[in-house]
Amino acid sequence: MSKADNENLYRARAFKNMIAMVLSCGATVFGLLWLVWILLTTIVNGFQALNLNLFTEMTPPPGSAGGLANAFYGSVLMSGIGLLIGTPIGLMAGIWLAEFARHTKLGNAVRFINDILLSAPSIVLGLFVYTAVILPVSALTNHQVGFSAIAGALALALLVIPVVVRTTDEMLQLQPSTMREAALALGVPQWKLTLQIVLRAAKAGVVTGVLLALARITGETAPLLFTAFGNQFWSSNVLKPIASVPVVIFQYAMSPFDDWHSLAWAGALILTLFVLVLSLSSRLLLLRNKAS
Repeated sequence: MSKADNENLYRARAFKNMIAMVLSCGATVFGLLWLVWILLTTIVNGFQALNLNLFTEMTPPPGSAGGLANAFYGSVLMSGIGLLIGTPIGLMAGIWLAEFARHTKLGNAVRFINDILLSAPSIVLGLFVYTAVILPVSALTNHQVGFSAIAGALALALLVIPVVVRTTDEMLQLQPSTMREAALALGVPQWKLTLQIVLRAAKAGVVTGVLLALARITGETAPLLFTAFGNQFWSSNVLKPIASVPVVIFQYAMSPFDDWHSLAWAGALILTLFVLVLSLSSRLLLLRNKAS
């Protein structure tokens, strides 16, 4: 091949590389543009509605001043209960998959089902809780107990479980097998090896999975529409309907009232900042674990 042919081939490859780079950068900018636009819109509109009443007063009727105190309380209550229910179940299932059923057919089947649950629309899980829990309980109690905070927490727990199972399974499998072999060679029982050595080594990754699960359920609206429903007043009874920030945002954003729109923007901003803090915390935790 002559020198001229080599130069032509180089120019052709350089041109193709430039085209690919331009298209890649353009696609990246196009994707980030919408994200930045959404964030800026939420920040601008949300900050205009931020005030102390947002955290101290109840959700108001149209045309009245108010806040989202009962919605914040409801979200914290249901997310907390959902996390308390879902985390131990997901943790134990993840440990079983990684340490006792790693290469078994049953373990692979459970992983497959867990992946399906992980990608299932949240509204389907909410409808499941409505059908399997709310309707039977309502019939048994003569309609005294139906939509409730505990039902909403159960729906959120079903969203927590597959996230914690997946992260726990993967984090434990990343631990070197030499660690297990050394412990077993020293006569360490299997349960102590799992809980005090392997799980402790994977602690940062497991905590990250829990934080990611919390970030996911914090902004869920669909399952709560079928389970917790909503409440315009303060309620501490977990057997009664309760307000939540995502549901209030949905209801207020769909309304024709400007004051409700402002509260919806403020709630969206608080929710976005909270999820952002959780996501950053999980990433920092992983980075610190890698550095150590």
